[in-house]
Amino acid sequence: MRINTNTASLMAQEANTNTNKKLTTSLEKLSSGLRINKASDDASGLAIADKLRTQASSLGQSISNGNSAVSLTQIADKAMAEQSNILDTIKAKLLQASTGTTSPEGIEAIEKDINKLLDQLNNIASQTNYNGTALLQASMGAAGSSARSPLTFQMGETAADTIATTSGVQANVTGLSLTTIKTDVATTGGMSAATARSYLKTIDKAITKLNSWRADYGSTQNQLESAIRNQMTQQTNIKAAESVIRDVDYAQESATFNKQNIISQAGTFAMSQANNVQQNILRLLQ
Repeated sequence: MRINTNTASLMAQEANTNTNKKLTTSLEKLSSGLRINKASDDASGLAIADKLRTQASSLGQSISNGNSAVSLTQIADKAMAEQSNILDTIKAKLLQASTGTTSPEGIEAIEKDINKLLDQLNNIASQTNYNGTALLQASMGAAGSSARSPLTFQMGETAADTIATTSGVQANVTGLSLTTIKTDVATTGGMSAATARSYLKTIDKAITKLNSWRADYGSTQNQLESAIRNQMTQQTNIKAAESVIRDVDYAQESATFNKQNIISQAGTFAMSQANNVQQNILRLLQ
């Protein structure tokens, strides 16, 4: 029997140290709610889970982009709906001016009404914006501004995942080819019953063009809403997949913790007994 090296005690200490490490790891998982807290817990699992998390985060931003874009298209649609009402009213007034029962004084009053309505048409085009971005013409505050270039929305994880609005929207007097009518009604007496009749076709073309732009914005909104619904489903499933890899199973980990706790207590008892065995050597010296 030897006393300088208590082999039994050293073995018990080694086993107890390993058990305590496992116990600490188990406590870490239970306290954080994660099965993977560091790369050493599961290196490959961490790589996969991080990639899934990045994908879910990217889809979340894409969904946010889409919701903002839907709001933008709704603003543009409502503005053009009001412009459509204005054009309908102008057509009704031109019809009124075209008939022989309307006096020259009445035509002059109609001219003033149409002039104000066309001014408001321009105002809507120049004022309609989303966060400072003009929607119905190229720039805000400028009557007769050029056409609005397409707006591109990022709706996915790659550069190719985009949805764009229609191009060439210029919902003002110039863009709707109403400049001639505007010039005539701006001067009292500039319009007669005959010219009013000739402008009916012009107004019809303007209404058709405006409705075409409005329909394109509506189609873009439908496309955006479809993309949002699809990406919401993807994001939910991706988060579920990440959870399977990264999150801790509390039932399983609690059982593991209780097992390691019992083993740790048993190891402490074993070290105590190993030390007591060495005391038996003293009997040989008595």
